[in-house]
Amino acid sequence: QVRLVESGGGLVQAGGSLRLSCAVSGRTVSSYFMAWFRQAPGKEREFVAGIPWIRGNTRYGDSVKGRFTISKDKDKSTVYLQMDSLKPEDTAVYYCAASFHVVVHPERYTYWGQGTQVTVSS
Repeated sequence: QVRLVESGGGLVQAGGSLRLSCAVSGRTVSSYFMAWFRQAPGKEREFVAGIPWIRGNTRYGDSVKGRFTISKDKDKSTVYLQMDSLKPEDTAVYYCAASFHVVVHPERYTYWGQGTQVTVSS
């Protein structure tokens, strides 16, 4: 079992920045692909960014490329999402997730955190 706990959400003005954290615990996650998703009211869950736990390339959703950066600290068992140049349309609940596969489809993810709210005011 893998436990994922997100933190760092909040209210920020447009153009501002936030950093989300995802604390990972439980069984070894060395073979996992870690990702951030988001879901706004009335919309489908959207892939934001992903990173392999061991090595490999990061991936980003088109709407956040150039503004968001995903990273990991294996010593701290934590995955981060640095969000810069935030826009009101970035408002959503952000979820951390883990998958055995390098995929962007939420249904392929085995473990999920509880989510953290990000609200960007205009």
